[in-house]
Amino acid sequence: MNDLIVQLIEGGGYLGIAILMALENVFPPIPSEVIMGVAGVGVHAGRLSFWPVLFWGTLGATVGNYMWFYIGHKLGYKRLQPFVEKHGRWLTLEWSDIERSSRFFQKHGQWVVFFLRFSPLMRTIISLPAGLACMGTWRFLIFTFLGSAIWNAALIGSATLLAGWITGFEDVLGYIVLGLIVLGAIWYAYRVITWQPKSPPGEPAE
Repeated sequence: MNDLIVQLIEGGGYLGIAILMALENVFPPIPSEVIMGVAGVGVHAGRLSFWPVLFWGTLGATVGNYMWFYIGHKLGYKRLQPFVEKHGRWLTLEWSDIERSSRFFQKHGQWVVFFLRFSPLMRTIISLPAGLACMGTWRFLIFTFLGSAIWNAALIGSATLLAGWITGFEDVLGYIVLGLIVLGAIWYAYRVITWQPKSPPGEPAE
């Protein structure tokens, strides 16, 4: 089963990697660390090439993040708030989370879009307040692409080195992928079942 998962990720080729990376930023079936890690193993084995993996993986990450940016930019606070309050259970997100990330964005400026591409905590959600704040689209895309490229290069390079140093690393990585998929499904089910808004719906934001 673990070999099958690795083969599925590699078997999709560069376009498949881009699609997985885009989905990972919308609704993460597999973390980007794992996708790029498997790709790095493929690079070490000669089944994939470093630069195409980096380009397509980064392009996919940029597209996925742009979706959240676009939603924030087009809907704005007033229309987004009722949607989040109504569907927060399935998004495992509530309006206070968005308000918190918006304050963080406003306090630290647009460069956080670049630097948070290296963070597993706010890497995706920061795209939403960037859109809400009407950050320039091209600046957002450039910051996202460059930040994601640096992070992805580090992931691919690390996996390539580990595959060369550790015997059987590819098999171990397959089990890691399987375990993360199972844990992700359990985590999401738990969040949906136990989700409760921390505060009652308020007046639409200005």
